[in-house]
Amino acid sequence: MEIEKYTEPHQRSLEDVLKSSPSVNQGLTSLEAELRLQANGPNVFPTKKPRPLWKIFLGQFASPLIYILLAAGGVALAIGDTRDALFIAIILLINSVIGTTQEKGAQNSALALKRMAETRSMVMRDGRQMEIPSEEIVLGDVVYLESGNKVPADLRLINTHSLEVDESLLTGESLTVVKDASGQFAEHASLGDRKNMAFTGSLVVRGRATGLVTAVGLQSELGRIVNSLNSEESAGTPLLIRMKKLTHKIAIALLVVTALMAVFLFLKGYGYYEVLVFSVALAVSAIPEGLPVALTVALSVASRRMAQRNVIVRKLPAVEALGSCTYIATDKTGTLTVNQMTVRKIVAPDGEQFDIEGSGLDPGSKKFDNVHMESLVRCGVLCNEAKLFFQEGKWTGHGDAVDLAFLVLGEKAGVNPSDSGGLVSDIPFEPEHQFAATLHEGNDHKRILSVKGAVEKLLPMCDSMLVQGHKHRINTDAILNQADELAEAGYRVLALAGHMVSRSESEISKSPTGLVFYGLVGMIDPLRPEAAKAVKQCQQAGIRVAMVTGDHPKTSLAIARELGLAQTMDEVVSGPALKQVESEDQLSKMILEGRVFARVEPQQKLQIVQHLTQKGFFVAVTGDGANDAPALKAANVGVAMGLSGTDVAKETADLIVADDRFSSIVAGVEQGRIVYNNLRKVVYLLISTAAAEILIFVLSFVFNAPMPLTAAQILWLNLVTNGIQDIGLAFEPGEGDELAHRPRKPNESIFDRLMMERVLLSAIVIGGIGYWYFHQLVQSGVGIEAARNNLLLFLVIFENLMLGNCRSEEKSIFKLNPLRNKFLLGGAILAQGIHIVAMYTPGLNILLEVGPVPIGEWARMFAMALAVLVVIEVHKMIKARGIKAQLASS
Repeated sequence: MEIEKYTEPHQRSLEDVLKSSPSVNQGLTSLEAELRLQANGPNVFPTKKPRPLWKIFLGQFASPLIYILLAAGGVALAIGDTRDALFIAIILLINSVIGTTQEKGAQNSALALKRMAETRSMVMRDGRQMEIPSEEIVLGDVVYLESGNKVPADLRLINTHSLEVDESLLTGESLTVVKDASGQFAEHASLGDRKNMAFTGSLVVRGRATGLVTAVGLQSELGRIVNSLNSEESAGTPLLIRMKKLTHKIAIALLVVTALMAVFLFLKGYGYYEVLVFSVALAVSAIPEGLPVALTVALSVASRRMAQRNVIVRKLPAVEALGSCTYIATDKTGTLTVNQMTVRKIVAPDGEQFDIEGSGLDPGSKKFDNVHMESLVRCGVLCNEAKLFFQEGKWTGHGDAVDLAFLVLGEKAGVNPSDSGGLVSDIPFEPEHQFAATLHEGNDHKRILSVKGAVEKLLPMCDSMLVQGHKHRINTDAILNQADELAEAGYRVLALAGHMVSRSESEISKSPTGLVFYGLVGMIDPLRPEAAKAVKQCQQAGIRVAMVTGDHPKTSLAIARELGLAQTMDEVVSGPALKQVESEDQLSKMILEGRVFARVEPQQKLQIVQHLTQKGFFVAVTGDGANDAPALKAANVGVAMGLSGTDVAKETADLIVADDRFSSIVAGVEQGRIVYNNLRKVVYLLISTAAAEILIFVLSFVFNAPMPLTAAQILWLNLVTNGIQDIGLAFEPGEGDELAHRPRKPNESIFDRLMMERVLLSAIVIGGIGYWYFHQLVQSGVGIEAARNNLLLFLVIFENLMLGNCRSEEKSIFKLNPLRNKFLLGGAILAQGIHIVAMYTPGLNILLEVGPVPIGEWARMFAMALAVLVVIEVHKMIKARGIKAQLASS
C-alpha cells in the first residue's frame, strides 16, 4: 500500500501515523523499496563536481586587463611584430600557470577535508531488521536509532526511549533536544520545537527510537538548505570589485594617451606602419601587465601563509576579502564556544558559590578540592551514563554532553566512579519525570542513591540539605532564587540530591522521597580560550562583530558579555522578533543595531547577511553547520570550520579554518590586509613608472624633441624594471600594524587620493628629470643613439630605486630593513645585472641599441635618481604630520 506523504508530518498525531502506516510492524518489502528508490532516487545530496584542469586554466584569462593584453598581442602579431606578441604571450602564460596551480591546490586541500566513509543504518525490511547503506533509505522505511547514530533521513518518530538528539548543525542550538513521539505541533513550529521529528544529519546523543521516513535527500530539511545554495548568488569580493574599477580606468586612460600619441606622430610625419608599431609598444609598456601575475602571486603567498595558520583557501580572491570585511557575523556554537557542556558554577545549599575553571573535556591541572561539595560531585559522577577516557594523548569521551561534564568535574575533584560499587538499579532520564537516578553498592551495608534533574522536580523529593557536611532543614525559596539567578546568567541549571539507603532496597522508587539536597550546578557551553581576545582584536581593527545563533537569548547574552559584544537585552535580536517586523525601516534598525541574534533560523541568518551587504557592509560569515551554508554563500566571504564543520558548509565556504579556532580568522584578517597593501604597492610601482615613461614622450612631443626611446627599448625597460620587482613586492611581509587600522571603505578605489598624489609626484620626478637629462645629452652634441642608451640606463636605475618608496605607504625607507624581503632585493639586483649584461652582449646590444657607459656617468645618474626617494620621503613626513594634527584636534 502506498503511504500518503505529508508535507508537515510533525502536525500528525501518533495514532494517525500508526493507522496510515501499516508497514511499521513489517517494514517495506524489498520490491517496494526498490521501486521507491528508482522513483525518487538515492538518499544523497548532489555534489558539485570539481572543475577540470582545463577549465581552471581557461578561467585565468577572464579578466578585463587580460583582454587588453590579448588585444595588444593580436595587433602586434597582425603587423608582424612577433617579438612583442611573444612577450605578451609569456606574461599571460606565467599568470595562468601560477593561478591554475594555486586554484587546483586549494581544490585538492578542500577535497582532503571531506569525509569519505559510507554511513549505514538499521531498518525494517521484509519483516526483519537489516543494516543497509543510508543512501538506499526510501520514503516509508522504518528506521531504528540508538545512541551514537547519525539520523539518515527526516523521521516522524513512532516511539522513543530517553531519546536526546543534537541538532546544532541545523538549528545552531548547543543543547540537546529531548524527543517525544506522542506530541503534535503547529504547522509553523520551528525545527527546534518539533519534538516528534528527527532530522537528517542530527546526532543521537542518548536513548533509542523508531521512526518513519518522511523525507529523503533534497526533500529533507537539510536538503532544502543544500538546494537553496543553488539559487543564492555569492557577493563579489572587495578585491575583484576594486580591480575591475582600476582596470576600467587604466583602459580608458590608455586609449586616450595612445590616441593622442598617434596623432602627434602623424603630425610629425611618421608613416602608418611606424605609428602602429610605436603605439602598440607604448600601449604594452603602459599596460601594467605585471599586475595579473603580481595579483596571483600575492594571493598565493598569502594563502600559503594562511595555511601555516590553519586557514585553507578555497578561492584565491577570498584571501584579501577577509582583510577588507567590515562586519563579521559569527556562529556561536563550535566557533566561539567549544561545543561541549562544562560545569562552571556550583552553588551550595546555603548560597555559597564556587567557580570551576577550564572548559571542554580536558580536566586541566587546576583541581576543585572543596571537601564539602564531594557529595554533590559524587552524585553527578554516579548518576551518569557517559564514558570519559584519556586516549592518544588527549581526553575524549562519548555520551550525553551533560553527563560528560559531570565526569570532567569528577576528574577535577578527584572523584572516580569506579571507587563506588557496581550499579544496582537506575531510572534513565525521561521528559515526563525530568530526573535521572541510580542506585550503587556502597560501604557499611549501605547503597548510594544519586538523583539529578530539574530543580522544581527534585526539591519536593528533599526534606533536608547538606551544608558544610551537616544536614539542615531545607530552604526551598532560597534555592529557587539561586536557580533563577543562574538561569538569568545564561546557565543551564541542574539540581543534585541523594542519600544512603538500606542494602535491602534493590529498586528505585518512581518518586523518591527523603532525599538530601546537595546543591545546584550551572553549566554552559564555554568560550574557546582565545575567542574573547580574537573578537577584541577584530573590534580594534574596526570590524563590527555580531553573534548569530540558534541558542536562547539569555544564554546568548551571557556569552556575548564574556566576549564584550553586548551588555543588555536591548542589543539582542531574536528570530521570533524578526518575524514580527512589518516595515523595512524597522527591520533595518533591528539588524543594524543588533549585536546578538538569537533563536535565528537559517533563512533569517541569510536575510541578515543580505540586508547588511545591501547597506554597504562587506560581510564575512563564519559557521560550521549546514544551517550556515546559505549565509556562507551569500556573504562576501564565507568561513567554515574544518574540524566540526559539515561537508555542506565546507563545500560552500571560501575559506576553511582547519583548527576551528576563531583566532585563525583574525590571522586571516591580518593576512588579507597585508595582501591588499602589497597589491597597492605593486599598483603604485607599475602606474607611477608607466606614467613617468609616458610623460617623457609627452614632453618630447611638446618641445619637438626626438623620440626618446625606440619601441624595443620601451618593451625592454618594462621587462627589466617591472618584470621581477613587482613580483618581489608581493612577497613583502606585514609591517606589524595592519590590525591597528580601520578597514578601508568598501567603495574606496585602489587608486585613491594618496595613491594619486604619490603617482603624480613620482611620475613628475622620474619623467621630468628623465626628459631633462635626455634633452641635455642631445643639446651637448651626444648622438641620438648614445643619448637613448644613457636615458635607458638612467630609467632602469631610477625605477629600481623607486622600489624603496613602494615598500611602505607610511614608514620611511630608512626604517625598513632591506633584508626583510630578500626576494625583492635580489630581484632589483638581478634586473640591474640583466641590463648590464645586455649592454655587453653582442647581438642583444645591437637589437636594443645599447652599450657601455662610463663609470662617471653612472655616478651622475645615481645621484640624480636619488631625487625620487627624497621627494617621496618629504611627502610621507607631511602626511604623517597631517594625521597627527587631525588626531590631536579630535
